[in-house]
Amino acid sequence: MSSEAPTIANKDEKATEVATGPTDEEKAESYKNLGNEHMKKKEYTKAIECYTEALKYNPHNAVYYANRSLAHLRQESFGYALSDGIAAVKEDPMYLKGYYRRAAAHMSLGKFKQALSDFEYVAKVRPNDENAKVKFTECKKIVKRQAFERAIAVDKPDKTLSEMFSDLEFIAIEDDYNGPKLEDGKVTLTFMKELMQHYKAQKKLHKKFAYKILCDIDTYLRKQPSLVDITVPAEAKFTICGDIHGQFYDLMNIFEINGLPSETNPYLFNGDFVDRGSFSVECIFTLFGFKLLYPNHFFMSRGNHESINMNQMYGFTGEVTAKYTSTMADMFTQVFNWLPLCHCINNKILIMHGGLFSTDNVTLDDLRKIERNRQPPEEGLMCELLWSDPQEAIGRGPSKRGVGIQFGPDVTKRFCEKNNLEYVVRSHEVKDAGYEVTHNGQCITVFSAPNYCDTMGNNGAFINIKGNDLKPNFTSFEAVSHPDVKPMAYASSIMSLLG
Repeated sequence: MSSEAPTIANKDEKATEVATGPTDEEKAESYKNLGNEHMKKKEYTKAIECYTEALKYNPHNAVYYANRSLAHLRQESFGYALSDGIAAVKEDPMYLKGYYRRAAAHMSLGKFKQALSDFEYVAKVRPNDENAKVKFTECKKIVKRQAFERAIAVDKPDKTLSEMFSDLEFIAIEDDYNGPKLEDGKVTLTFMKELMQHYKAQKKLHKKFAYKILCDIDTYLRKQPSLVDITVPAEAKFTICGDIHGQFYDLMNIFEINGLPSETNPYLFNGDFVDRGSFSVECIFTLFGFKLLYPNHFFMSRGNHESINMNQMYGFTGEVTAKYTSTMADMFTQVFNWLPLCHCINNKILIMHGGLFSTDNVTLDDLRKIERNRQPPEEGLMCELLWSDPQEAIGRGPSKRGVGIQFGPDVTKRFCEKNNLEYVVRSHEVKDAGYEVTHNGQCITVFSAPNYCDTMGNNGAFINIKGNDLKPNFTSFEAVSHPDVKPMAYASSIMSLLG
């Protein structure tokens, strides 16, 4: 009997250890606290992982859903953020931060009426809460403004900007203006070199020339198809860049590393030229200038940020209005509607900003037939070209952004086989190296805004190919310094609601 006693005692000790170990609730809180520390360091992916672990131990805690919703918002995964905001409200209808998170996700998706409903509820429950009152008032202004814009919108003849603003040619140039000037109303290489130096010195292009460039680019883009075919000769180099997002000084660094655009050094910029970065005006006029100078050797695809909702939310509209006028902001809206949606190089590489489609039967001819002169719809081919993202899993899934879809390697393979393509190139997502190759080499992401929003610490990248083999060669680069103007400097009135 005595020989069995230690065994019994050991069992009791182990039982005591189990009984006094951390509970599931305590484990959940520990993960939540760790997630909060990652949020402070802006390590959003790690924060999401921690909140997800917390929810495994306590799946009905509204705080964990709300915290994870905020982390998803910071990563622009608005669909996931909305799901977590909805879950937070469901788990605890009295937890007001859940309503804030749901409202922020709705606003990020351009659904201001739904956001207003949440802000209104919080303001009623807490009538003395100044923060709630401000958010409700600001959101209400946006909804009213949108209603007013819809009310005054009438069908107009499809006039070009040149026809609508024919009197702009009579704008006087002040005697003290010493910046670049168009030559006989045309963009020249000399003008472009002077413009870039002018912008580096933080000076502004005269409005007369800015308006003229917009009018000319509008006239040109109207004649382009929705899918532009590009031929790259056998030994010629061709460069593909991703998102620039208003980071003008990093754009200049690309040209420093890879050479200025020319007929022997062609470029394609794959959408999201503006927003977030506070030098978007400088970026877009530089890109439009090169497009006018080298129309057959410089290409631009529309991104999801070349749209009214995104521009109003993320700064471009505010920047254009501050540096020029609200009229010019409206002119940009018309021009962006005419940007091509995708490009195809040598019939073998399809390049679009977002990604692929919710069905398998899409052909290049279908893309050529898209009527693009409009704001991006919430579904369909145009939406998916601008918004979709790849995923590791096979098949398709709901978009983390709440718009478009996520598509797997099997989807990419079938699309390439059906259209006799080697691979697709897209942008739309921050990558640590500035690029990523997935889907067995058939889906390449390129992102050209290093240290995105001055916070992400990522490299930017661009792709060089040659016409004879179309093999992608990647160049990564770090961010360069820029004047002390913070990202989102022109977007505070709306973005302040998303905290």
